Amino acid sequence: MTKALVSFASLTGNTEEMAEILADELSSLGVDTRLEECSTVLGSDFEAVDICVVATYTYGVDAEIPDEMLDLYEDLETMNLNGKVFATLGSGDHYYPKFCQSVDDFTERFLAIGAKQVGDPIKAELSPEPEDIEAIKELAQKLVNAVS
Repeated sequence: MTKALVSFASLTGNTEEMAEILADELSSLGVDTRLEECSTVLGSDFEAVDICVVATYTYGVDAEIPDEMLDLYEDLETMNLNGKVFATLGSGDHYYPKFCQSVDDFTERFLAIGAKQVGDPIKAELSPEPEDIEAIKELAQKLVNAVS
């Protein structure tokens, strides 16, 4: 059975909602899916699954990776995820100059450790709108297709 890990960090609940939508959709497609708050996830946890997902917000004017995501981000640097597929998503606010920068940072990290990107990162303005939800559901199908 295909396995997925969806790790998330959420300050306002918006990114958590996006992660839940993706996890639910993956489960409905027959994937054994774990949805975990990032503080409980190690980089090595992604080695045990086929589909790797990080959902994160971006913190502050300097577009920083959230403190609670830093350990995972740094831990991933030492991993080898060749043969794994991944996706990234998150919510942000265009008020800040670097919209959803942490999503891009995790995308670059996964690519650097050999994982194959499936779909474009999904970046929602504040809370996910219907078009974001549809994109998340489409992403779930693309992820399943990529490992089938």
